[in-house]
Amino acid sequence: MDIEEKIRLITKKPTEEVLTVENLRHLLEIGMPLQHYIGFEISGYIHLGTGLMAGAKIADFQKAGIKTRIFLADWHSWINDKLGGDLEVIQKVALTYFKEGMKQSIKVMGGDPDKVEFVLASEILERGDYWRTVIDISKNVTLARMMRSITIMGRQMGEAIDFAKLIYPAMQVADIFYQGVNIAHAGMDQRKAHVIAIEVAPKLRYHPLVWNGEKVKPVAVHHHLLLGLQEPPKWPIESEEEFKEIKAAMKMSKSKPYSAVFIHDSPEEIRQKLRKAFCPAREVNYNPVLDWAEHIIFREEPTEFTIHRPAKFGGDVTYTTFEELKKDFAEGKIHPLDLKNAVAEYLIELLKPVREYFEKHPEPLELMKSVQITR
Repeated sequence: MDIEEKIRLITKKPTEEVLTVENLRHLLEIGMPLQHYIGFEISGYIHLGTGLMAGAKIADFQKAGIKTRIFLADWHSWINDKLGGDLEVIQKVALTYFKEGMKQSIKVMGGDPDKVEFVLASEILERGDYWRTVIDISKNVTLARMMRSITIMGRQMGEAIDFAKLIYPAMQVADIFYQGVNIAHAGMDQRKAHVIAIEVAPKLRYHPLVWNGEKVKPVAVHHHLLLGLQEPPKWPIESEEEFKEIKAAMKMSKSKPYSAVFIHDSPEEIRQKLRKAFCPAREVNYNPVLDWAEHIIFREEPTEFTIHRPAKFGGDVTYTTFEELKKDFAEGKIHPLDLKNAVAEYLIELLKPVREYFEKHPEPLELMKSVQITR
């Protein structure tokens, strides 16, 4: 496979940003073996924004010949008070429900879960000189920069925030260098830590990325964040600037069950959630149902997607590209309910293997029913 085809696979939907394509091409040209990683906090059920978006990109990386790794961030989840802040519960969920759920998600998106390495963060953090790497990074980043890189909730707390959360961004960056990762992958919401990693790469003394004597910078690949199904806090949205202001409130959230479809949801749960979804007629911007269609159904084009309609409204119609569907919806040729129903049925079929897995192996879901789900 040539370099351009590898770049095409890495940059295809649902990739939203690569920092930078030029650096990616450089790493490919110098022949440096590529190691991918994506880190996940363990905080609850896996929704489509996690399972399918990450699973899709992992499949792409594998097709491009890149080694793939999922980092089960147990200490990071503990710092951010996930699952009640109980580290033992976090670790148990990580190694059962989350690991198996991600394996199934990768499989339905065309990847090979057996070729994904799963690493529990504490296995790395508790050995070697990981913390020396954290200090090395911290000495090259200002406090103000760290504050900008923590969660929105943390920034709102100001000086009342517990100090552990200020260490978090440096740990995210250390995770990259300590593991020898040159492809750092996450959703768009994690880009701040990745930008720090790119900027500090030439300055590091401990665990820099080196190939043939040259210090290199990691590549950051950020996938699209699926919109949640709920109505935005402000509607209509008049501009891209307004959208940026409320984007965090619009993304899919496991703590808001009707904003998300979970990978193990039953067919009826999926149908109910889509029926209740925000999907204004003729509106193609900031429409979550169309957003899901674009990034899940039409990830590969051409693809056949059929919307069933009563004969009196034109009968069934099949689309092969998202632009065709978007155009007809904007012109009012597709009713929102017909679109919702079609997307629901597509997801039901896509997620069938995941449901069947958890029906045969119910223990992970039983465990999840007993834990405290957090945002």
